[in-house]
Amino acid sequence: MNKNKSLLRELWDFLRVRKAWWLLPILILLLIFGIIIVLGQSSAVSPFIYALI
Repeated sequence: MNKNKSLLRELWDFLRVRKAWWLLPILILLLIFGIIIVLGQSSAVSPFIYALI
């Protein structure tokens, strides 16, 4: 087994082998919220993000 697998590759293998497809929407939402938090902290995009919420 390759010891240098990336986190995304390991996550994909876990979802595929365990048939845990119900976790995929949760992970996508967490990723989207993380991106919104990072962009909303101090950038030119923040007024638009605050308008969405």
